[in-house]
Amino acid sequence: MRNKLINKISIDNNEYSIENLTDEGKRLTSHLQAIDVQIKEKNNLIAVLTKAKKAYISDLKSEMLSKKAGFDFSE
Repeated sequence: MRNKLINKISIDNNEYSIENLTDEGKRLTSHLQAIDVQIKEKNNLIAVLTKAKKAYISDLKSEMLSKKAGFDFSE
């Protein structure tokens, strides 16, 4: 994945130029950006897992209905 060059950071609805930060400020900004990427990745994983969970629940419901009715609803 390519690193996207970001020249500004937004904190509390205020934008700040990264170029004007100290080396420590730039280091902290880099850490914040890395954490934002991880948060997005985890949120995407949560979405995929939630979709899988709903599919398993749906399959389980069909299985239980099939057994109760004596008919296979999966086809």
